[in-house]
Amino acid sequence: MKFISAVVAAAIASAPVCNAFSPSSGRSPLRTIQQSTQSQKTSTSLLDTQTDSGPPYSGPASKPILDSVKFPSDMNRLNMSELKQLAHELRWEVIEAVSKTGGHFSSSLGVIELTTALHYVFDMPEDDIIWDVAHQCYPHKMLTGRRDRFPTLRQLNGMSGFCKRKESEYDSFGAGHSSTSISAAQGMSVAKSTLNKRKNNCIAVIGDGAITGGMAYEAMNNAGYLSSRMIVVLNDNGQVSLPTGTQSAGGVKPASQLSAYTSNLLVSKPFQDFRDFAKSFNRLLPENVQDVNKRIDEYARGVVTGGTLFEELGFFYVGPIDGHDLENMVPILEKLRDSDSNKPVLLHIKTNKGQGYAPALAASDRMHGVGKFDIATGIQQKGKAAAPSFTSIFANSLIDAATEDRAVVGITAAMPGGTGMDIFGRRFPKRTFDVGIAEQHAVTFAAGMACEGLKPFCCIYSTFMQRGYDQVVHDVAIQNLPVRMILDRAGVVGNDGPTHHGCYDLAYLGCIPNLTIMSPSDEIELRNMVATCAGFDDGPTVLRYPRGVGYGADKLQNLFGYDLEDGEIPTKGVPLEIGKGRIIRRPGGVHALGEDIAANGSSDSKLGSGGRGAKREDRVAILSLGTRLSESLIAANEVEEMDHDIAVTVADARFMKPLDVDLIRELAKDNGIIITVEEGSIGGFGDHVLHFLSLDGALDNGDLKFRPMVLPDAYFEAATQYEQYEMAGLNSHHIRGTVLRLAEKVEVPELAELEK
Repeated sequence: MKFISAVVAAAIASAPVCNAFSPSSGRSPLRTIQQSTQSQKTSTSLLDTQTDSGPPYSGPASKPILDSVKFPSDMNRLNMSELKQLAHELRWEVIEAVSKTGGHFSSSLGVIELTTALHYVFDMPEDDIIWDVAHQCYPHKMLTGRRDRFPTLRQLNGMSGFCKRKESEYDSFGAGHSSTSISAAQGMSVAKSTLNKRKNNCIAVIGDGAITGGMAYEAMNNAGYLSSRMIVVLNDNGQVSLPTGTQSAGGVKPASQLSAYTSNLLVSKPFQDFRDFAKSFNRLLPENVQDVNKRIDEYARGVVTGGTLFEELGFFYVGPIDGHDLENMVPILEKLRDSDSNKPVLLHIKTNKGQGYAPALAASDRMHGVGKFDIATGIQQKGKAAAPSFTSIFANSLIDAATEDRAVVGITAAMPGGTGMDIFGRRFPKRTFDVGIAEQHAVTFAAGMACEGLKPFCCIYSTFMQRGYDQVVHDVAIQNLPVRMILDRAGVVGNDGPTHHGCYDLAYLGCIPNLTIMSPSDEIELRNMVATCAGFDDGPTVLRYPRGVGYGADKLQNLFGYDLEDGEIPTKGVPLEIGKGRIIRRPGGVHALGEDIAANGSSDSKLGSGGRGAKREDRVAILSLGTRLSESLIAANEVEEMDHDIAVTVADARFMKPLDVDLIRELAKDNGIIITVEEGSIGGFGDHVLHFLSLDGALDNGDLKFRPMVLPDAYFEAATQYEQYEMAGLNSHHIRGTVLRLAEKVEVPELAELEK
């Protein structure tokens, strides 16, 4: 052992001196390995250091170094002291900017030093840095020419909250969904190698939440197999779910055994500094050099890191290192950049989500996503909602169902806060299952539960259910298993933009046999549909509802025509008859039905009177699915106020599958115009209605006009939900205009005239 120790010591002593900031990069040689300060050897140090002693919190009065950096090339002249100051100024610029607009917050604070180091060491846009999920990209955007655009963050015609290739050449790859970065980086690396490009530096930055997604392992498996030159930076902050710490069957720890594994690495091994890294860097050297130093390297490697899962996948593992320590990160990244090896590298860093801002570190969700807030205190400016959110209404309705039936369980894919599973988990922790960012697994996991008699509610955002599509078909629908698929964020979602809109679920699920698909028009209907799903065991069900809040008792009574006992909204749902819609409004208004709508949704379906609609072509039916029903009712009232001949009926379909064919036949028989309205793309509800009308012969006589109103074939960038529906042409005045045009009450200009 003495001989081995002496050999190792000699090897370290004789290691080539390497500038921490390589002269070859054109940057100032700030220090050498001998000048390095002693690295932190435990998981304390910079990670636990806070400059804020308590409120009120405030940043620097000026930011001279950040002001001098418009693009990454401006960082070349900075020394280490200035680089640290840049990181400090950048952190407070993010805090100040997001406090004025809202947005994703603490994820960016956690990668300030990493972003600074990456842009200092690598040469974008020739080098590629891919951010996964890209909600942590705000400091990246500030260093790449977009600092002045932050007042427009996540607003109409403003800057996206995620990376977007069309927004900047510095955004190597667009994102918004997780676990894609390693695949993209590998593809870029292989392309650069195939095209014989002079430089091939591709860096994927992925968190310990995103790396729970199976796609990340598919990519790592392939990258190791192909020996693709790339660097994967594993940003380990212990925040897997949103929020992490929700009570569930797995306890309150992060919903990932991998997170536990990487945490064990952090606990069992001291942070590496550049000296430690130099000991094991031999593994990236040419094979003939490796053979000479193999015995030395194996001993040193075992001392420093030991074997890891990532090495078994073919990666050279480096770490763990302090992700807030620029003095160590920069030279390590430079060494990896300048290596001639094609072996993929995994650089494991430990960071704090919300680093540098005490209110974020103290919050249960680390202030992951925020509205405008007061910097001095961290208190967010949230107005009081007029009614509960649809998400909370769903969660509390599910609690009601679970209280009555012990077979009811809830599943989320790392989104307990967004789906209401955090609320459900507080009441039923042992029946709450957070599977991490693993939508495919979530769906099949639910299918397995259904096989054994449980009643799983698989709660996933509409946009994320796209990732589990094959499992919906293969594992659920073909076997007709009673899995309840709950799709939050259906329709447009506002300022998260196109990666998060739930526009396509009606189209991609509507074509699958055995599914029952429903969508509530209001909060009472949402409660009823949760009860319906809980009581339906004959096959899989889909319940979709939008982001937003309910309408409140006054609007439900005055606009929708509900007859609420004592003016109070029922707190418990009533199961609905499968595949049955309802008439909400007859000509003359919601109260012309002969009786108001009861809270269980029943209504008189007899045709109203009042002298309107004497001619068939003046009788219009608006058939809505989902929460565009309120806009349809407003449009109907406005049309009848404008024109005393037109008679408008408004119906709520409730179900897309199965369609209420009796209701549709009644509307086709009584009206000369049918308009369908939905919060979905082409191929959804309107197409199903049109398909039925065509096969049923309702269009054969030429006395029925039909128009589907859907989201157009386009992506909607960040804006408010109202602005996005305005762009989509699905607000009340658009519905009103469609009615008047089809009834030939307004002139429609010829296309040639518009072109003039």
